[in-house]
Amino acid sequence: MDFFENLAVVKWMLQRQGRISYATLKRELGLDDATLNDLRYELIVGQRLAADDHGEVLVWLGTEPSAVSSDAVSSQTHSGLSQNLAAVNSTESENNAVDAAVQSGPQLRVSNDTASTTPSDTEAERRQLTVMFCDLVGSTAMSERLDPEDLREVLRLYRDACAKVVDRYEGHIAKHMGDGMLVYFGYPRAHEEDAERAVRAGLAIAQSMADLNAGIGKQYEIDLAVRIGVATGAVVIGDIVGEGASEDAAVVGDVPNLAARLQGVADPDQVVVAPATVQLLGDSFQYEDLGPHELKGISEPVRLWQVLAEDDVENRSEARRVGSGLPLVGRQEELGLLARAWEGCKHGQGQVVL
Repeated sequence: MDFFENLAVVKWMLQRQGRISYATLKRELGLDDATLNDLRYELIVGQRLAADDHGEVLVWLGTEPSAVSSDAVSSQTHSGLSQNLAAVNSTESENNAVDAAVQSGPQLRVSNDTASTTPSDTEAERRQLTVMFCDLVGSTAMSERLDPEDLREVLRLYRDACAKVVDRYEGHIAKHMGDGMLVYFGYPRAHEEDAERAVRAGLAIAQSMADLNAGIGKQYEIDLAVRIGVATGAVVIGDIVGEGASEDAAVVGDVPNLAARLQGVADPDQVVVAPATVQLLGDSFQYEDLGPHELKGISEPVRLWQVLAEDDVENRSEARRVGSGLPLVGRQEELGLLARAWEGCKHGQGQVVL
């Protein structure tokens, strides 16, 4: 187990037993002296959840970090055994609640409701985001040919068609910029396959232009087409100026800029994707390699792909199986939960994890 998994197991053992010796921790978890010292420091000083008893035993304090001052922790560290036991007894009800939760079995769940929670106005969070930039081709020429009221109707129907597709794939239209549209997949609601959703949405928007051309396009003798770029990467997203709707859910990172550059490379009704997005998509789609491209504002050439179509169901299933061996990243809390469940099983307490 790594450090965070060991930390979760030690917390669980302390919560259940109230106190535990360092010798027992070393023997049961196979810890070396350096790791044990790091765990001891994290629990006593870092998180203020435990106290030391004569350099031999850890004692559970059972309080939240904000409720314990550094002076109190220092006092507990050097106090006698009777004071430590009094602190443990004061949290007997909390320990009983923990016992009941373990007996009933921990549950590990990921739901759309949880994933769709939007951070507050003053918060920002790091996320992996897939960004789609969609732009209407030839809008300047249309504005010269059409009456402003007619152009407004064309743009309204175009936006409505795009919005229906984005909504179908549960994306989020972050901003309209004239006839351009910036769409997030992965915020505020995240899915396991946001990159796939973004590309499917791009292909569907391009296909929807045929219906528009058969209707309003024929009416005004115009040919509607879009250019679409899709890029994926890590961003920080949130309100960067506090109050003010103009900067709400602003994205800090190069992903939106890259998506905009990709749509500039695309031909009419093409969906062009970046390397990180292709890596996530695997063999779920058919591509044409467009080779390396020099993009404004990006120092190195970027290899691009045009998405031609979605692959058949059998190939998509095989592609998902190929990616199933990837390691878990950033799941310390979940891995710690599994580790605690395993410790319970070893002590005769059956566990069920969902």
